[in-house]
Amino acid sequence: MGSSDGAETVTMLLTPDNPSDVRRRYEPMHNLIEGEVDGVEVETQVPQDYSAIRPALKSEQAEIGMDDITLISNPDLMDVYGTAVTGGSAFYFSVMLTNPDSNIQQRTDVEGETMAFADRLSTSGSIFAVYALKQAGLDVGEAPDGDPVDFEGSWSNHEVALEKLGNGEADAATTWGGNGIAHIPSGTEVPDRVDQKSSFLDTIGSESPKFRPFWWSFPIPKQPVYARKTWKSDKKDEIGTVLRNSDKGLIQQYYPEDYDEEELPFTTLAQTSMKEYQPVIKRLDALGIELGE
Repeated sequence: MGSSDGAETVTMLLTPDNPSDVRRRYEPMHNLIEGEVDGVEVETQVPQDYSAIRPALKSEQAEIGMDDITLISNPDLMDVYGTAVTGGSAFYFSVMLTNPDSNIQQRTDVEGETMAFADRLSTSGSIFAVYALKQAGLDVGEAPDGDPVDFEGSWSNHEVALEKLGNGEADAATTWGGNGIAHIPSGTEVPDRVDQKSSFLDTIGSESPKFRPFWWSFPIPKQPVYARKTWKSDKKDEIGTVLRNSDKGLIQQYYPEDYDEEELPFTTLAQTSMKEYQPVIKRLDALGIELGE
């Protein structure tokens, strides 16, 4: 693709969420690519949901994506740059939250209650949580593609899930650590695995309302960043090299004014393979989620 000034336009699909928020979070990454790769103009788009990402790549309406579900659904369509690293960690967590005065103490207590999820195909905000509830013995029905049996479920995005919990539309919610940890009161004990591998614990207690965690996943590999295989351009490899060679000092040069470093979803990329994403594949299979061709 080209642009009016002769630069090559590269369309990068961000993770589905509130468009203004997610664009702000990824602005340093956007600026890094434009600043370090000559002749490139990056256009960021926020898909309505995860199911819209692969069709956009397959129809060559975009060049770069960054979610594991799309990669897993057809890895032969993608060339993987690597897995995002933030705060020195290439892992993050799914967490279930409830209000401080709630009677929900463990997963089985969700029975008969309402749970707010993120997008149906969100790894941390839906798939890991639905699987964990199923493993706890709850009848999840056809969730996330249909309705659960032993509890009520609603699907939206990470931010809305917490909003529903906060305003009383849900009794519990699930989200990813980068979104949820800030709403957990300071001083709350977290599992050792979270303490060792989460890059978001420095945000704990910084947001309101406050929620109480009652379940944490094991470490999940952060999002992969990949390019569609059919993209034929020397800029493709240049961008991959820049992303892999980035570090905190370099990315900081591309922060916009008043940028909140705690929200940064990318510092550099770690080399990974599909092996790291096998736990995600296992849960998709267990829940009968067909990602299609």
